[in-house]
Amino acid sequence: MKEGTLFPYLGDDCAYILRSIKLGMRLTKYKKGKQFYSVLDCFLDAVKSHPNKIFVHFEGREYTYGEVDKQSNKVARALQTEARLKEGDVVALFLANEPSFIWTWLGLAKLGCPAALLNFNIRSKSLLHCFSCCGAKVIIASEELQGAVEEVLPTLTEQGISVFLLSEACSTPGINSLSDKISHASDQPMSRDLRANVTIRSTALYIYTSGTTGLPKAAVVTHERVWTASFIQAVCGITSEDIFYINLPLYHSAGFLIGMVGAIERGITIVLKRKFSASQFWDDCRKYNVTVMQYIGETMRYLCNTPRKDNERNHGVKIAIGNGARTDIWTEFLDRFGEIKVRELYAATEGNNGFINYTSKIGAVGRVNFAHRFFFPYSLIKFDTEKEEPVRNSEGLCIEAIAGETGLMVGRITQRSPFIGYAGNHQQTEKKRLRDVTKKGDLYFNTGDLLRWKGENVATSEVADILTLANSILEANVYGVKVEGHEGRIGMAAVTLKEGEDFDCSHAYKQVVNYLPAYSRPRFIRIQPCLEMTGTFKMKKVKLVEEGFDPAHIEDPLYFLDPEKKSYVPLTEEIYRAIGAREIKL
Repeated sequence: MKEGTLFPYLGDDCAYILRSIKLGMRLTKYKKGKQFYSVLDCFLDAVKSHPNKIFVHFEGREYTYGEVDKQSNKVARALQTEARLKEGDVVALFLANEPSFIWTWLGLAKLGCPAALLNFNIRSKSLLHCFSCCGAKVIIASEELQGAVEEVLPTLTEQGISVFLLSEACSTPGINSLSDKISHASDQPMSRDLRANVTIRSTALYIYTSGTTGLPKAAVVTHERVWTASFIQAVCGITSEDIFYINLPLYHSAGFLIGMVGAIERGITIVLKRKFSASQFWDDCRKYNVTVMQYIGETMRYLCNTPRKDNERNHGVKIAIGNGARTDIWTEFLDRFGEIKVRELYAATEGNNGFINYTSKIGAVGRVNFAHRFFFPYSLIKFDTEKEEPVRNSEGLCIEAIAGETGLMVGRITQRSPFIGYAGNHQQTEKKRLRDVTKKGDLYFNTGDLLRWKGENVATSEVADILTLANSILEANVYGVKVEGHEGRIGMAAVTLKEGEDFDCSHAYKQVVNYLPAYSRPRFIRIQPCLEMTGTFKMKKVKLVEEGFDPAHIEDPLYFLDPEKKSYVPLTEEIYRAIGAREIKL
């Protein structure tokens, strides 16, 4: 708290509310105009006002707003001719982090075509799954991803999918080169009539969000959502003079919407990296005079793990935007690299609500204020972790969690804060809709995240995502079990292993200790041959909770997190007895 002040964050609150209201008025104006004003129109206006301003720095090359515009015209014309694209056709982008990602997307936007942003790390069945659920008839891939495309080419060919590679030539039957066609195309502006029917409610993008099932879901992102996400930079106080460093993947909302599209909204310069590099990070920031950086919890930790240098506070970064920063890492980051304003976010690609920590209070995922709650109603409700469902009163309504209590974050679904859902997955969409929350007949979006007003995010989905980054783990299902003599529940995970691999006890231990706070680390792991992730998923989790962690009754291999051995160790009956007798502390 700022010393000597009764309302330490009043100035921050007022600035945030004022900015938010101004941006809300802008969005209303775009909605109600005779012609819908999209982010593409914003880009074209930026091209008119500063065509020679650098838009993208990439691997020693510079691309101005004008150059990117012309290149996107060439892409649009080449695709018009080669793929016969028309307004509304969905195109899947299977591209690496490079400038071609940006101008290819802009070219598609000029044709009125939604883009599905595929994770360039997925392969085989996952790739086909992601491709099929968005209904795309065309896929455009980076040259370096040709092998991954060839792996699924027979299926794509069978389905009549047009496949294009960003290369000058391609000898593989069924794959068409596109770069050569682009280079020969005209760079003259595209007619606005090509996207005349695009509205604020039209689908702009499909961005994939992964659940614990291992199969990503395609979140439908409307043009309204694109605008809303692009405003995050403005809310954080970023101006047209800033330089924004993007080292997160463009296939996801943080890099694409908050980073790149937000840069278009602000009319700023971005520095684009193929991938995150802790060793090059601060040198890049100094080289390009970066003022705003993006992070996720892991990248902030990687920066803190680099060897100390005398000049590590010698940089121009003033704002960091991201999510997943642990309190200890956050504190160390500021101690080492200087007074950077960390703007920690809480949001989901498909969600209808979110928070921004605009006060820089360490450890908080956001700040509550009356204006936010009025325009975007939300609630934290009591949640039964054993039954995996909200607690309801005698009238069948949910019960609000009290201050300091952990609760399930839900956002009311309204015209102002809609939940569109997942493409081609009605079941998962319905699973996220929660009815009769504060009154009969109301409808809320279920984030699946357990939060406290203190801001500690202990969502089981986050724990599962961390576990699946361990070497041998394919899927994870996280739940809590009762342990005699302990209050509450102790974290446990049922996991499946990658084909042909054994459980890497040491790496799994390092993964959870490095990425998760002590209170959310699974103390027990159960190795299963498969996880039932169907409509019976909820019952399966309840059954796992009931079965607990007794090795005498469970045939599956069980492991226990042992801090002394710095590894997960086989859970023997002796360890089980010692835990019950409280000889081993959890």
